[in-house]
Amino acid sequence: MEETSAIAVRAGRLVDVERGLVQHDRTVIVRGDRIERVQSGADPIPAGARVVDLSDLTLLPGLIDCHTHLVGKIEWRGVPAVDRTSAQDALDGVANARATVEAGFTSVRDVGTYRAFVDVALRDAIEQGTVPGPRMSVAGCYVTAPGGGGEVTGLAPDVALPVDLRFGVAASPDEVRRRVREILAGGANFIKVIATGAVLTRGTRPGIPEFTEEEIRAAVQVAADRGTHVAAHAHGAEGIKRAVRAGVRSIEHGSLMDDEAIALMAEHGTYLVADVYNGDWIAIEGRRQGWPEETLRKNEETTEAQRAGFRKAIEAGVTIAYGTDSGVYPHGLNARQFGHMVRLGMSAMDAIRSATTVAAELLGWEARVGSVSPGKAADLVGVRGDPIDDVSLLEEPSFVMKGGQVVVDAPERDRRERPEAAGP
Repeated sequence: MEETSAIAVRAGRLVDVERGLVQHDRTVIVRGDRIERVQSGADPIPAGARVVDLSDLTLLPGLIDCHTHLVGKIEWRGVPAVDRTSAQDALDGVANARATVEAGFTSVRDVGTYRAFVDVALRDAIEQGTVPGPRMSVAGCYVTAPGGGGEVTGLAPDVALPVDLRFGVAASPDEVRRRVREILAGGANFIKVIATGAVLTRGTRPGIPEFTEEEIRAAVQVAADRGTHVAAHAHGAEGIKRAVRAGVRSIEHGSLMDDEAIALMAEHGTYLVADVYNGDWIAIEGRRQGWPEETLRKNEETTEAQRAGFRKAIEAGVTIAYGTDSGVYPHGLNARQFGHMVRLGMSAMDAIRSATTVAAELLGWEARVGSVSPGKAADLVGVRGDPIDDVSLLEEPSFVMKGGQVVVDAPERDRRERPEAAGP
C-alpha cells in the first residue's frame, strides 16, 4: 500500500496544553488524519511533504464545545418550532455544523434536541463525510419529567405532539430506565437528564428540581452499564446536589449553585459546564427582539448568580469544561465565552485547557483529541497573535484543520487576494 503523503504545518508558536506552555518555531507533521510528530522548525521534514506555512500564527489543538445544540434554528421563544419538520431541523443543523467547525471547534458534545435522533443523523452524516462539521458526541433527545424543562410547553392542552417530540419523557425510575435504554439503542452516545426547570422552557422554574435523586440514579446506572455517562441540566442548588449524589458526570449550567453544591462537585470530581457568556446574548438580543418577559426575567435571575458561583467553583477546584449553549445564540460565536471565563478568574491557559484537554476527558476522547500530540487527530487551529496574552483572538481563527483536512485557510485566501507587487 502506498504511504500517505505528509503535511508539514509550520507554526510560529504552538500552545502545548498538556504542559501549559507556549513553544516557538514548531512543525507539526500530519499524515492522513493523524498527527505523526511535533518537531523543531529546524528539523528536516519528510520528503515530498506539503508545507503549510503558519509561521506568522499561533497554533492550538482543535477546540471542543461540551454544550451545543446544532439541530434546528436558534431557540428563543421557549417553544420549539413545532410548525417545522425534522428534515428542516436537520438541514438547519448542516449549516450550524459548518459554522461551528469553521469557528475552530472541531469536536462538540451536543446535549440534546427536541426531535429525537436528528442529532444522531447529523453526527453520522459528518462522520461519513457527507456534510462538513465537527465530530459529535450526541444525546439523542432529553430525558425529562412530564411538563419539565425538556418538554414542549406553552401549547394548548388538546394539541397532540408527535412521538419524536416526547421520546424522553419519563415519570418514574422504571420509566427513566426504559427511556435511557431506548435512547442509547437509537444511537445516542450519552444521556442528557433535565434535572431542574429551564430558563427558556415556558412554565418551568430553573431553581425547582424536576427529578428525584432515585430517578437520576436510574439513568446513571443504565448509562454506566452501557459504558457511557449522564449529563445533567441543573440550574437550582437542590437539583445539582441530587444529580451529583446520583453520579452524573457533568452539571450543565449550574446557575444557582450554593456552597454545598460546589463542595459536592469538587468532592465527587463532577465536571461543571457553565455557559457564562450566554446570558449577555439573551439580555441584549432578547430585549431587542421582543423575547417573552418570562424568559428575560429568568435570565436576569440566573446570569449573575451563575457567574458568582463560577468564581467560587474555580476557587474550590471544581473541574470546569468548556460549554456555551450554542443554539440559544448563533452558532460560530462559540469562542466568545473564553473572555468571560478569564474575567471571572480563570487563566487564559486554563480556559483554553477547558476547551481542549479537560473537554476531551469529559467526552472520554482524551486518546483521540484535545492536544497537539502524536497519534491524535490532526485537529489544529491557528490564530494571529498570542491567545495567552489575549484570549479573544480565538474568536477569529485564521486556520482550521480537522482530521488532516483544511477547513479554513485565511492566510492562503489573503495571499490570493494580495498578489505580489511588481518589481522595481
